[in-house]
Amino acid sequence: MSSKKLPLYKFFALLFLIPGLFGLIVSAVISTSYLATLPRDPDPAAMRMTPREIHGVTVYETQAEDQTLSWLEYASMGVFLMGIALGVVYLEKWSEVRQARLDREILGQA
Repeated sequence: MSSKKLPLYKFFALLFLIPGLFGLIVSAVISTSYLATLPRDPDPAAMRMTPREIHGVTVYETQAEDQTLSWLEYASMGVFLMGIALGVVYLEKWSEVRQARLDREILGQA
């Protein structure tokens, strides 16, 4: 394993981790704003009939709002988990390179 490829592994891990984390933060902000602004009871006139529980409080949103927020949450989590998986690969490769370097140093001293 070449140590020249390590920055590439790190780059791709961060390429997925950072947007995934950003998406999770945005979805949390949207959920908090929904908690503050959406009605606590169904409102058929405004088409707010879809329940969503946020911090133990049920608010009612439109189907479009529910689909958008759910999509954002799931997509962000998927991207974030992909970043974590790539980060684990990076750490494994880094460990291999480091161990090979230490082995060469030890054998060179013997």
